[in-house]
Order: sequence, then C-alpha cells, then structure tokens
Amino acid sequence: MPAKKSHDPSAMFQDVLKNMPVDLDALKEQFKGNAEVGEKLAQAALEAAERSNELSSKWTQETLSNVGSVAKVQEDPSAYTKAMTDFAATQGEMATANLTAFAEIAKTLQEQTIEILMSAGKTFGEDAAAAMQKATKK
Repeated sequence: MPAKKSHDPSAMFQDVLKNMPVDLDALKEQFKGNAEVGEKLAQAALEAAERSNELSSKWTQETLSNVGSVAKVQEDPSAYTKAMTDFAATQGEMATANLTAFAEIAKTLQEQTIEILMSAGKTFGEDAAAAMQKATKK
C-alpha cells in the first residue's frame, strides 16, 4: 500500500498565488483602504456611544435629583399631589429634550457613516479604474 500523501493547504495556497498574476501592492493597498474605512466607522460609532452615554448619565442625575422633591415629607396631603405632578411634568420635558438629543446623535452618526462610505466608494472606484487601465496596458 502506497504511503498516504499529506496535503499542506498553506503550500497549495502559495502555489496558486504564484501561478496567478496578482498585483500584491494593489492588494496591500486594498487591505489598507478597508482598514482605514473600518477605523473611521469605528471612531464615529465610538464618539456617538460616548455622547449617548454622557446624555444618559446626565438624564439619570437630573431624574435622581428631582426624585428628592417627591420624597420630602409634606405638611399638607395635597402637596404630595403637587410634588408628583411637578415631577411628572419635569420628567416629560426632560424626556422630550433627551430623546431629541439622542435622535440628533443618531442622525449625526448616520450622516458621518454615509459620508465615510461615499468617500470610500469614490476612492475604491478610482482605484479600480486605475487598476483596470494598468491591467489593460499589460
């Protein structure tokens, strides 16, 4: 029985690459371009997350400070109703303002993402056109 031949996938992949006309510099630039786009997208997302976290924290602090007015002992029982009504009104105003701020953060992130992707698409298109011209000349 003949000895079983072991296949080395790494060696096979290298053989395929050697036999294919591949511009490794162009491939390297493509990877670099993809990494740059990923970095820009990640940076935009991290900034949005940071702003959202700050807003959420501020909202929580304001809510907790307003709860104190509801928790105070009142002389008149109707004062509890007023305190709760004032608290609810304040919370409603804060909710509206904060949700609007969250929407602005999301809108800004969306705009940044579109801008990054449009710029990347333009750059990749130009690079592809240049590569095609180079390949045509060869």
